[in-house]
Amino acid sequence: MSAAASFPSVDEPDHGGSLSSVGQLLGEISGDLSTLMRQEVELAKTEVRQSVSKASKGTGLLGGAAVAAHMVLLFLSVALWWALGTRIGRGWSALVVALIWALIAAVLAAVGRSQLKAVTGLPKTTQTAKRIPDALKGNEDSR
Repeated sequence: MSAAASFPSVDEPDHGGSLSSVGQLLGEISGDLSTLMRQEVELAKTEVRQSVSKASKGTGLLGGAAVAAHMVLLFLSVALWWALGTRIGRGWSALVVALIWALIAAVLAAVGRSQLKAVTGLPKTTQTAKRIPDALKGNEDSR
């Protein structure tokens, strides 16, 4: 068998691995990549909405704590200060009332801060985005 007989000539069409199938393959890869990117963007949007929701809840609690501390200080502190003042003196009663409301404000602030720390960001998007380079190389695994 000669060397010329073992290789197809340039003029002969190669039906086994034609250029149209390479084009189709590239088209499929492009479509899959486009779908993957759309899904990643949707996942990111969903996680951002969840994170914003948690952050706004924690911020709302902190704002509510500040308003509550102010209103309580304004209205109930005067009554408590006056009531204690008849027994231990006005100066000492004012100090006792201030310490009570400082403790309440500290507890509310700690609860609000823990709500803000519960915000996780975009964990699923980060995890799946890290897998994209391996998937493009064909090294998909079941992480």
